[in-house]
Amino acid sequence: MGFLARLVRHKSVEQLQAEAGGSSDFRRVLGLWQLTAIGIGAIIGVGVFVLAGQQAAVNAGPAVIVSFIVAGLGSACAALAYAEFSGLIPVTGSAYTYGYAVLGELFAWIIGWDLLIEYALIVGVVAIGWSGYVQALIEQLFHVQLPVWAQGAYDPAHPGNGKVFNVIAAAISLLIAVMLTVRTEWGARFNTAVVVIKVIGVALVIGVGAFFVDTANWHPFIPPVVHGTDGDHFGWGGVLAASSVVFFAVFGYDTLTTAAEEARHPQRDLPRAVLLSLAVSMALYLAVSLVLTGMVPYAQLNSPAPVDAAFKALGLDWVRGIISVAAIAGITSVLFAFMLGAARIWFALSRDGLLPKWFSQVHPKYGTPARPTMILGVFTALVAGFLPIGEVAELVNIGTLSAFIVICASVLILRVRKPHLQRSFRTPALWLVAPAGMLFSLLLIIGWPWIANGHLHFLGGLPAVTIWRFVVWMVLGLAIYFLYGMRHSRLEGGRD
Repeated sequence: MGFLARLVRHKSVEQLQAEAGGSSDFRRVLGLWQLTAIGIGAIIGVGVFVLAGQQAAVNAGPAVIVSFIVAGLGSACAALAYAEFSGLIPVTGSAYTYGYAVLGELFAWIIGWDLLIEYALIVGVVAIGWSGYVQALIEQLFHVQLPVWAQGAYDPAHPGNGKVFNVIAAAISLLIAVMLTVRTEWGARFNTAVVVIKVIGVALVIGVGAFFVDTANWHPFIPPVVHGTDGDHFGWGGVLAASSVVFFAVFGYDTLTTAAEEARHPQRDLPRAVLLSLAVSMALYLAVSLVLTGMVPYAQLNSPAPVDAAFKALGLDWVRGIISVAAIAGITSVLFAFMLGAARIWFALSRDGLLPKWFSQVHPKYGTPARPTMILGVFTALVAGFLPIGEVAELVNIGTLSAFIVICASVLILRVRKPHLQRSFRTPALWLVAPAGMLFSLLLIIGWPWIANGHLHFLGGLPAVTIWRFVVWMVLGLAIYFLYGMRHSRLEGGRD
């Protein structure tokens, strides 16, 4: 097999379907509602409790709801593509597996390597945010604080604050890893429970907050442009810039597709769970955006905990404790969903021979990918314990957006190549939806073209340093593929 042929070799859809049907690697224990809870758990978290308020304050004003709609439209296009693929190829690995079926091995490796670090970083970053809420709640209820050294990571920007290691963030990372190692269904049941708590908390924010909405706070709906040293804010440019930020809040349903081989009825339930989780989450995001910006002037929402700040400003202290519990529950479910996704992508890469086989040996007793799960637990504990959030969070979006571009392109290509395959779900208006998803994702990476004073500008988008860090990670991944993965692939020499 020639060099170029090895790069584009791929598994057929029929082959993947056969593997899924005959796979005994995992125990099939997840139903529709547990899968949907994994998706909702991954989507709802930081977006509701942090980003909606913060982006209203600094970029979009009350029009932050439009920012969510813009980001949600791009995410919805990708969700429809994921839904078609998840019913057609119900195999663990999500976008990696779909890319393997359509674009070939090299592209599959690139997207798998990309998602592996992105999911792991999300766990680390979210664990840090979880720690902040827990420490605040402990102090509020028991008037107790951890030793200063254990409250957070050392931050070069504030070297004299005495912080060394974020003990709580590291502990929750390890606890989630243990839970996912011992029994997937135990973790799924726990996740479903905390998702219910989170949705109740968000419903409380909407239900109680709605009684305190002052429509005067929605005017002007799009505040006028403000020129600052860090760029322009508000106006339509600010609304579009905010859409690139809040995109972090409108993906996550892809994590449930990584559990395809643990679903009882994957071809039926996976597409439903993808679309249902995004629909529920978007409805809650839009409602929270309207309520928060109606309760208080948007400028008051520039806080690490905007929801808490809004209720505090109105003297509704009895609600604040409940919101803190809901926020903790919500962020916990995000940790669960993304660690589950990262471990299963790692497992899929190893099972296909692109990483050492040692990683794809399931636990003999628990039937879970214990080795990658526990390694991820230790890695994310170290990240969460030793690193400040800072710019780490910015690396997350670029990987997911890249995956969305691949998925939208792949579903289009496969529809042309094999139009007669039996699909349990077919993306409607595919020739419109797939290109729109690719375009939205690209614009959220590079920014939205905007003409001001006769010059073309790109608003929003991701910082250049984030793009360069992503390139470095990809170069490392390509080195691993060419030095190891290409030669050890299950497809090497025609072997299956």
